[in-house]
Order: sequence, then structure tokens, then C-alpha cells
Amino acid sequence: MIPRLKTTSLLAFLFTALGPLGPVGIEAQVGGSLVEFPPLDITLEISETTDGQPVISMDTIELITGEYYRLNVTSSGETDWRLEMPDLLQNSHLRLVTVNDGIEIHLQSMVFRAIEFDQPGKISLSFTPIRPGTYAFTIGRNPIAQGLSRGQAGVQEADRRAEGRFVVR
Repeated sequence: MIPRLKTTSLLAFLFTALGPLGPVGIEAQVGGSLVEFPPLDITLEISETTDGQPVISMDTIELITGEYYRLNVTSSGETDWRLEMPDLLQNSHLRLVTVNDGIEIHLQSMVFRAIEFDQPGKISLSFTPIRPGTYAFTIGRNPIAQGLSRGQAGVQEADRRAEGRFVVR
């Protein structure tokens, strides 16, 4: 017969005994500074075909957990494009957003879903991925251009969309 333990004693025992095993299925761990300079630059360009289809300069972006990156996204501005990448953003330490190399938004513990280009320009996002995985991103017209309500997320027309993915190891 096993002696009856108080709940807190049992939990303490389990955490002590199983703690060294760590979370099952997670191989990467982030240690040290999450913003080790300089960041590694990645450039994603958004343009469009003559019939209005979005074109992206790359559809797979490989990242390493714990590395510090600056994603530089540019848009030709022919259409109001929206870049959605909520899963990557929710699984990264977000540091800084820079608009057209002049306006800086310092992010500490903030989350956002998308970036809209209402005119030609550039935005840079500095971040450190903290969880391995494959995270999709989409480029499509902004919701208002589609006749939808402002800020509606995750709705992209199938015939006016480009897709890609971030692969974090």
C-alpha cells in the first residue's frame, strides 16, 4: 500500500522527479539575451502581377530558435496589401517595429496579428523566435478593400493571396 501524500507533497515530488526531463517534444531552448546585436536581416518583398495577384520574393524563411532577426518587408504600394503572421508573432519575443526607417515602435510583451501597407513603404520587425515549428503567413488585400469590416483577421481571397511559411528550428 502506498502511503497517502498531501497534494502539495505529491506535486513537489513530481516536479522534482520529472523536472530534468523537461517538456516532452520541445527540443530548442532559448537562453541568454533575446536581443543579441546585430540582428540577422531577412528581406521579404511584396509586389504584384499585371492582373493584381500578389507576388512575394520568397515563400519559405528558415529561422533558428533563440537567434535575433530583423524582418524587412517592402511593398510596391500598388494595392493595399496585408501581411498576416499571427502564429509566428505569438511564438516570438517581439522587440521593435520600424516604419520607413524613421518611426520606431518599441514592443515589450505586446502581440499583434498583421501589418497593412496602405501606401508604398517598408517596415522592419525585430524579433527572436522562442518556439520551434512551422508558421504560415499570408499576403492579401486588406479587409476594407474586400468589402469587409476594418480589422477583420484571417480573411484572404483565394484568388488574390500569396502564402509562405517560417520554419523555426
